[in-house]
Amino acid sequence: MSVQRARTPWWFVLPALALYAFVVLVPSVKGAGLAFTDWDGLSPAKHFVGLGNFRQMWSDPAARGALRQTLIIAVAITVVQNALGLALAMGVHSLVKSRFVLRVLLFAPAVMTPVVTAALWKYMLAPDGAVNSLLDGVGLGSWQQNWLGQGNLALGSVIGVIVWQFAGYSMVIFLAGLQSIPAEILEAAAVDGASAWQRFRGIVLPLLAPATTINLMLSIIGGLKLFDQVWVMTAGGPGSSTETLSTLLYKNAFQFNEYGYSVAIAIVLTVFVAVISSGQYGLLRRQEKAAAR
Repeated sequence: MSVQRARTPWWFVLPALALYAFVVLVPSVKGAGLAFTDWDGLSPAKHFVGLGNFRQMWSDPAARGALRQTLIIAVAITVVQNALGLALAMGVHSLVKSRFVLRVLLFAPAVMTPVVTAALWKYMLAPDGAVNSLLDGVGLGSWQQNWLGQGNLALGSVIGVIVWQFAGYSMVIFLAGLQSIPAEILEAAAVDGASAWQRFRGIVLPLLAPATTINLMLSIIGGLKLFDQVWVMTAGGPGSSTETLSTLLYKNAFQFNEYGYSVAIAIVLTVFVAVISSGQYGLLRRQEKAAAR
């Protein structure tokens, strides 16, 4: 009876596993095989080229540039978004009367779809958009820029929009962590003479380790596979200054009809995300365990 009970749950899981294999695993494996061909996505002919697509990627300046921009965006989003999210969480965790309204307002951008957010900011950052008009209206006309038409500014603008949208999301996760910290611990530290900074560094930050792990993982993974905002705002331009691996993959697959090459880029991106996120997770988990001791 005990053996039968131990095996019973697997029968419930098998239909879901079969559906997952049919919808996800089998198409993924068959699709990955196209990375070793020169298929254009349309013709029935597929010629085996071995590792040719992967060699082409490493020698392609566009791919190297896309990799560089992808890393810059991912690191910038991870650092700035979580620093801002933590600052906002500390602010709305205080006892100010408007803290509940502020939580709603700060979290509101996170519930908007990325495409809508990007389209809105693309309009606002246009040369004749709301941002330049506001600068001119407050006497800062010399600060007006073609925000999405210059390489460095375009990359920074994309990063700024993503941080604006998801800083509130990070804030909510940090806020949940802050609310789980017993007030008695902080009060005892204050009685012992610890300053606000000492309490934050020695008590709050270590106890926020699980929330920090979640936020950092979500940020780095989202930054590495970023597509929607970049495509809507700049389509990888001007030139290739905001090109990411995801936008390069899309262009090669659906604009240049180099489907085999695009699948090779997708495989590299998948491995890249898996390696970085796994390494980051292992490091953060070790820090969590160290903080818990």
